[in-house]
Amino acid sequence: MSVGSYWWPDSTTVDGLPYIRKDGVTNPEYYEITDSKEMDKLENDVEMLSLCYYFTKDEKYAEFATKLIENWFIDEQTKQNPNLNFGQGIKGRNTGRGTGIIETRELYKIIDASILLQTSKSWSVKNQIILKKWFSDYLKWLKESPIGIEEEDSKNNHGTYFSFQVLVFAIFSDHLEIANNEIAIIKDRLDKQISSDGSQPFELERTKSWNYVNMNMYGYFLLAKAAEKININLWNYKTKQNASIEKTLEWNLPFYSKTKAWEFEQIKDPENRDAIKLYSWELKFLINLNIKNLQ
Repeated sequence: MSVGSYWWPDSTTVDGLPYIRKDGVTNPEYYEITDSKEMDKLENDVEMLSLCYYFTKDEKYAEFATKLIENWFIDEQTKQNPNLNFGQGIKGRNTGRGTGIIETRELYKIIDASILLQTSKSWSVKNQIILKKWFSDYLKWLKESPIGIEEEDSKNNHGTYFSFQVLVFAIFSDHLEIANNEIAIIKDRLDKQISSDGSQPFELERTKSWNYVNMNMYGYFLLAKAAEKININLWNYKTKQNASIEKTLEWNLPFYSKTKAWEFEQIKDPENRDAIKLYSWELKFLINLNIKNLQ
């Protein structure tokens, strides 16, 4: 359960309802419900523990990672139900909406961890089967529930991360037809989201445009990496405007290198979490670009 982060009481009504939107300005009430943060901790802890096990083969890491995954996805008494019916609700408007689905965009870390844990004594084949079933059920909810259908229609980063989740969860739970069908949807998203110069107009119109441009671009990278699992190359896909993922990198390079000042609205100090994630990709791109120029 979570509440809409950018929604605030309406000062013109007696009870403040229904809440009104202030893009980019987080209502402190968002932090009063901790479910989303707890899930973030879960994803990061399980990722770290599984990597520690993979590199050291020390069973204590696998044992604790298994315990966490079992608590959240397998144990009938404690597991999260495979839906997000109460994600980012808005007081006076609804108890949950499609926007909340972006809060599960890093659940892929649980999938990666389960694969790394398969050689351990702690993680069983039965656990893997049950986990696949959980993601299969969540995938069904994403594709068929009114809330999921609402989010699927999103045009900006929410649509990007919805498709990423569908693609990854479908591959993991052996729904390859759904995964392949999602590729056409992803290409359509890229067509609509990336301008011919590589900019992202839906993200640039936000009040924290730097944050969202980088967040959405990271989503493109995740999509392209996941698509490789079903032998689809999105890295070289050209949109109807002859734009591409590479074009988004080219557009962003001057801002990363500080040779050009960010000229779009940014009401708060820029967040660089996603920019840092992209940095290694930027270096690789720069090396390849310099090689091309030399040739």
